[in-house]
Amino acid sequence: MSETLAIAITLVAYKLALVAIGVLTNRRTKDAADFFLGGRGLGPWVAAISASASSSSAWTLLGVSGAAYAWGLGALWILPACVGGFLVNWTLLAPRLRRMSLAEGSLTVTDVLAGPPGTPGSTAIRRLCTAIVLVSLLAYVAAQFQGAGKTFHQTFAMSMPAAVLLGGGIIVLYTLLGGFWAVSITDTLQGLVMAGAAVIVPVAALVEVGGPGALLDALSTVEVAGYGSLVGGRAPAAAVGFVLGLLGIGLGYPGQPHVVNRFMAVRDEASIRRARTIAITWGLVMYSGMLVVGWCARVLLPELADKEVAFLQTTRELLPPVVAGVMIAAVLSAVMSTADSQLLVAASSVAHDLRADDRPGGVPLGRTRAVVLGLSAVAVGLALWGSQEIFSRVLFAWTAMGAAFGPLLLVLVLGGPVRARARLVAIGLGFGLSVLAYSIPALAGGAWERVMPFVVAFAVAWRGRERG
Repeated sequence: MSETLAIAITLVAYKLALVAIGVLTNRRTKDAADFFLGGRGLGPWVAAISASASSSSAWTLLGVSGAAYAWGLGALWILPACVGGFLVNWTLLAPRLRRMSLAEGSLTVTDVLAGPPGTPGSTAIRRLCTAIVLVSLLAYVAAQFQGAGKTFHQTFAMSMPAAVLLGGGIIVLYTLLGGFWAVSITDTLQGLVMAGAAVIVPVAALVEVGGPGALLDALSTVEVAGYGSLVGGRAPAAAVGFVLGLLGIGLGYPGQPHVVNRFMAVRDEASIRRARTIAITWGLVMYSGMLVVGWCARVLLPELADKEVAFLQTTRELLPPVVAGVMIAAVLSAVMSTADSQLLVAASSVAHDLRADDRPGGVPLGRTRAVVLGLSAVAVGLALWGSQEIFSRVLFAWTAMGAAFGPLLLVLVLGGPVRARARLVAIGLGFGLSVLAYSIPALAGGAWERVMPFVVAFAVAWRGRERG
């Protein structure tokens, strides 16, 4: 069997499975509450793997391996940053957020941030959160579609428009059918596939290089300044900024609505504890695997024009055609299907969050599905005509939402209620400072973008707590 045929067969089978999941879960989706939160019935495996996979996707498979390819050992800081983010989410945020959202009847992260309908300042907070979610998540979804396009281009020589439309069409179909249940179950399948790829491909690459020792020796000879250094050969001040900038990625985890809404949907406290172990193990396997792939690819394939295809090219070069075909097809499906969580959260912001104060009973399910369709069309346009680098685009959206929502969420669950004005200012400052730093080349990508806005927003929210 040829590689192309193996890819085609696996891809068709995977997509049929996704659509079947959408059809089956449609029976469990009776109203908007089911569509957005699945009746709060997630078990530990689905909660852990779906939350982990929806926080990763194209950024991890293509972006992290590409960063390791380009930066060398300096990319290692991504591992403690991301695993540290998992720890913060599952130890500090998850159990408390589940209890708070259940007590208040919250369906979305914005519900938690704004407070119950009628809370002073709730409408203004909801409008600001919706604007931030739309700007950030549509950029995020477009990056996932671009990841699919790059994979199709490398595998089938398919044009970007055709690749984006094919991948986006399947995602929209099963998201429309099954809502939160379809998204959670397909993301779990995706996460298991990603974990498999994060074991098989790095092991094959390490064997080809000659083992860990041979890899380290080879990296020290790469003719790129600072490639074999943990700080890229930077001067002390610049090195501190570089390390803090990468570690700052971990601060974004508590503020990702498409990730933390899984915590609100877990069925009980025991499931949270089991899910914590599963999720952290998954993160260690995933990020360490992609770093190894990027480093090995630099040794084995030193002339790649696009660093973000390092994972795909390594897979095709090292594995037998049939195995490589299956891996690429499965990862392609994983990359494309991650956009579902972001689409669902973006749709909930428009269909639910903007109307929660004047329609306490919820919004019609048909209108919710229409919003998913409209937002998908916008994301396709951004994927086709926007910036083509996945790593930078995803990190912008990640950092902006993380600084806007994460500090206030942590203060609410750890420190208690926050006054409405402080909530609004914390959200606005976190997002605004992130965008400002991103727009200034000298500040973008470092601690000024990824750490400073979070710290400022956290300080504002903490100082704004209601005193007993």
